[in-house]
Amino acid sequence: MSKMGRREFVYMMAMLGAAPIFANSHTRMVESGKADDYYKLKSFGNVRLMHMTDSHAQLNPVYFREPSVNLGLHSNFGKVPHIVGDKLLDHYGIKGDKRLEYAFSCVNFEKHAEVMGRVGGFAQLKTVIDYLKNNFGAEKTLLLDGGDTWQGSWTSLQTRGKDMVGAMNKLGVDVAVGHWEFTYKAEEVLENVKLLDAEFLAQNILVKEDSMMEGVEAYDEDTGHAFKPYTIKEMNGNRIAIVGQAFPYTTIANPQRNIPDWSFGINEDSMQELVDEIREDEKPDALIVLSHNGFDVDKKMAEVCTGIDFIMGGHTHDGVPEAVPVKNESGTTYVCNAGSNGKFLNVLDIECKNGKVVDHRFTLLPIFSDLVPEDKEMKKYIESVRKPYLSDLNRVLATTDETLFRRGNFNGSWDQIICDSLIEVKGADISLSPGFRWGTTIMPGQAITFDDLATQTALTYPETYVNEFTGAQVHATLEDVADNLFHKDPFRQSGGDMVRTGGISYRINPMEELGKRITNIVLTKTGKPLEANKKYKVAGWSTVNTVSPGKPIWEVTEEYLKNMKHISNLKVDTPDMVGVKGNPGIDDKYNKHQYKAVKRG
Repeated sequence: MSKMGRREFVYMMAMLGAAPIFANSHTRMVESGKADDYYKLKSFGNVRLMHMTDSHAQLNPVYFREPSVNLGLHSNFGKVPHIVGDKLLDHYGIKGDKRLEYAFSCVNFEKHAEVMGRVGGFAQLKTVIDYLKNNFGAEKTLLLDGGDTWQGSWTSLQTRGKDMVGAMNKLGVDVAVGHWEFTYKAEEVLENVKLLDAEFLAQNILVKEDSMMEGVEAYDEDTGHAFKPYTIKEMNGNRIAIVGQAFPYTTIANPQRNIPDWSFGINEDSMQELVDEIREDEKPDALIVLSHNGFDVDKKMAEVCTGIDFIMGGHTHDGVPEAVPVKNESGTTYVCNAGSNGKFLNVLDIECKNGKVVDHRFTLLPIFSDLVPEDKEMKKYIESVRKPYLSDLNRVLATTDETLFRRGNFNGSWDQIICDSLIEVKGADISLSPGFRWGTTIMPGQAITFDDLATQTALTYPETYVNEFTGAQVHATLEDVADNLFHKDPFRQSGGDMVRTGGISYRINPMEELGKRITNIVLTKTGKPLEANKKYKVAGWSTVNTVSPGKPIWEVTEEYLKNMKHISNLKVDTPDMVGVKGNPGIDDKYNKHQYKAVKRG
């Protein structure tokens, strides 16, 4: 498909009143005007859906580096979001546009960040959301939140997500789903749902039969749904159906002990039954799935389920600047994703006529905090939320000459600091840290505060451990996580990125099968191969099935950073990758401090 033919890719520098980048019939034209006419979009359609996701409790603007490795394999080879760096800019024909480079790629990140500053921020989001809502018509606009909103900051952890419930209410969120929301205890989740003005949906969370027999309440005792599965919104004479899809592998990727009575799953069969039922009984003009599956899982769901017009997705933190069309037996479903950390806002305008969607316009709007004025009321709320914790948040732990980030399939520099702290403080040979995607970026020369550390570590199961693992057990752990990440069936990919490692390097061939992907594991300190039967001292954190006995990871990492005082010449323990030659999900040019330049055999 040619660049000019990408009918769904619409992005404009509205604040600047820039000329359109593309010029086809589905390009959203930007109207120039006064300076306060930021993000003004040409009016289209009779329903507007705004969508944000994976903000991970980042109320203030942040720095956020996009990945330089996001591998797409098998059926997803060379397809967004598995195109990064210069290849992504070429794919969309936007190379050289500094704003777009900064928004969508890792290209020239440090240079652009120095000039353009931070992105996101709920006070900025509030300004943009209110403007777009009022400009189009509040009565025909909905705001959707795709989940991972109540976790990821020190204030959200201390308030058990209530700070973010308040922020969502002030933003005017209408419908929401969840994932990391369920890392709080069930009673805390239910309490927050009651405080939330938005409808909280999930067609794929059921109360277990045994739990129902013991008196655990369900939203619907006949179906077993723990939460309302869908809603109908009357908008400007149109009936819009929205189905909720929570992260299907919550009780595998996160502790079930906090939510023992609920079961999760993709539940594609029940999704199809529900969509058919809604189409038959509710006669909606449009049917939307608000999902936290992850982009590749959403694409497969769009293939196997019919009758869905759009899937507004999250979980994988992909800022995808187009609504990707996916063919199925009955037509086409469009899959969208809105990035993370409040950096983007999706705007989907649809034209409904004669009981169906006849056309649409899609825009992925980056939220540049240097362009958007803060909403004063939201700013005041954010300050009030943070005030009780400022002494902790502002505590300086160290400084850095390195760009510290997490996003990518393998170790980022922030991950390495966490891994190094586990080895140093816990006295271990090897360290393992989860492949979490959440976490913001720190720029060279910036002070590292406890607030920054919390964006990488603030979760409800932060305890550390030290155990003895054989070399064979370490190998099996790496193989298991690699299969979860690189399995050719997206429905079998049940978590984040590759486990982060300290003290070892290894070779990985993502195209191999389970048990054959990981080879050549070497201890970086000695250069000696890992021995299958030898025992090694392994440190880690965030255990899912048990509660570890050690200090929380933020205490361990804070101790390490205070001892280090300054981060420079950081060496990242990263794998050699083979079997991925020519994969556009790798950009070696921007892998400094992250991935070794190896033969892509």
